[in-house]
Amino acid sequence: MAGHIEALIQAEQPIFEADIIDGKAFAAGLTARIKVEVAEIRSNCDKVPGLAVVLVGEDPASSVYVASKRRETQAAGMSSFEHRLPDTTSQEDLMELVRQLNADPLVHGILVQLPLPRHLDADAVIEAIDPAKDVDGFHIANAGKLAVGQNALVPCTPLGCMMLLKDLLGDLTGLHAVVVGRSNIVGKPMAQLLLQEDCTVTIAHRHSRDLASLTRTADIVVVAVGRPEMVRGDWIKPGATVIDVGINRVVQDGRSRLVGDVAFAEMGHARAITPVPGGVGPMTIGCLLSNTLEAFRRAQARDRASAKENS
Repeated sequence: MAGHIEALIQAEQPIFEADIIDGKAFAAGLTARIKVEVAEIRSNCDKVPGLAVVLVGEDPASSVYVASKRRETQAAGMSSFEHRLPDTTSQEDLMELVRQLNADPLVHGILVQLPLPRHLDADAVIEAIDPAKDVDGFHIANAGKLAVGQNALVPCTPLGCMMLLKDLLGDLTGLHAVVVGRSNIVGKPMAQLLLQEDCTVTIAHRHSRDLASLTRTADIVVVAVGRPEMVRGDWIKPGATVIDVGINRVVQDGRSRLVGDVAFAEMGHARAITPVPGGVGPMTIGCLLSNTLEAFRRAQARDRASAKENS
């Protein structure tokens, strides 16, 4: 178990019985497996998976995240194509770049880093991405496929949550899951993934009545609302598994720290919980690489099918 997680437990609650879900370690294992598969592809194929990341403007957090994606992509043996555009970029120029990336056979995944400058229409940009290269899983075509149980590219954060849940619990059939938050990026796709695993799913949101009574019935609670430590210990029944997607910076006694949407120190009675940091967060880039690899596999399969038809 990572040292920072142990320190967090010791600092906040001396007696803590819940298992800590180490997303950092799981993500490291995932990227290691991807690296091995990409190396095998390199030895047998003249193409390798390629990820294009587009950053518009100079948002500091986005710049750090894009740099991290580049490093991880290259470390996995994939091709990395980074496009940094000024914050004055027009909608048409950005759409033209997306069209070029759609047509580029060396690019198998396209990610436009959000948020975009206010004058740009993010929805239009996302919809312009070829759904087969939409490794963020945000395109309406992928959202629709996920909703009806077809083979979609799934948004990275809920995909990472599901990987952690299945690794911990195995078969999820019949478990009651409460998803707190209904965003298109996390809440809704998370609910769809849980349904596919035969869970009974409740989606809660800010208008839900007596939220605490809903979460107390759950075997699995996934929280993604962006409110620091909103979910308290008495909201969670003993033995439940808690996935905390939130990451919030708070200042207390003049010191800044990161906390989740769940009051971590109050969760000792849970079966397991993801910490913040070190839980869901590290899974995002690993799942992005996994989606890029999957997009590459599908592109290769389409190429083989096309060659067979034309032979």
